[in-house]
Amino acid sequence: MIAFLEGSMEEKNPAYLVINCQGVGYLLHISLNTYNALPPEGRVRIQTLQVIREDAHILYGFAGQEEKDLFRHLISVSGVGPNTARMILSAMTPGEVKAAIVASNSSALEAVKGIGAKSAKRIVVDLKDRLEKEGVLQAENLTFTDNTIREEALSALVMLGFTKATAHKAIAAILKKNQGNIQNAEHLVKEALKSF
Repeated sequence: MIAFLEGSMEEKNPAYLVINCQGVGYLLHISLNTYNALPPEGRVRIQTLQVIREDAHILYGFAGQEEKDLFRHLISVSGVGPNTARMILSAMTPGEVKAAIVASNSSALEAVKGIGAKSAKRIVVDLKDRLEKEGVLQAENLTFTDNTIREEALSALVMLGFTKATAHKAIAAILKKNQGNIQNAEHLVKEALKSF
């Protein structure tokens, strides 16, 4: 229905984004990959996919067409909903997800919270042929710097469905283990997702 939105960012969070399009604010649920690909502020053009459920109409936003296409593929798999697909795309880059599927590496997908052995194998079986036909693209090298890494990671984990106490405990353990040497919020969230 809505293919893309172009406007100024009113709010940017690791789990969602609000874009002002001619006076209308659209809330888009995003992955960490999209979050890191976006500039800190200003005008943006975001690829979108609208998911209509019985109780809600939800917009998902993507920095590029590759991530949007992969999200569509993932939600086409039985048992994989939009939130699970977003979790996968927050824990791994689109290139890493594609490479894991094409290489039949279901264990890489199992490392993502909420993905069990059966779901990971189903994703590989259902999508391997489709992705091989499209060709596997190289993962984009995304960077992000900010002084509030801990707060952004905590906010992202809470928006992804974890309790604040659980997320805080995981973040504290990771920071202690790495002696505070975490490059960005994305890295911290990925490590936290692996620890659950």
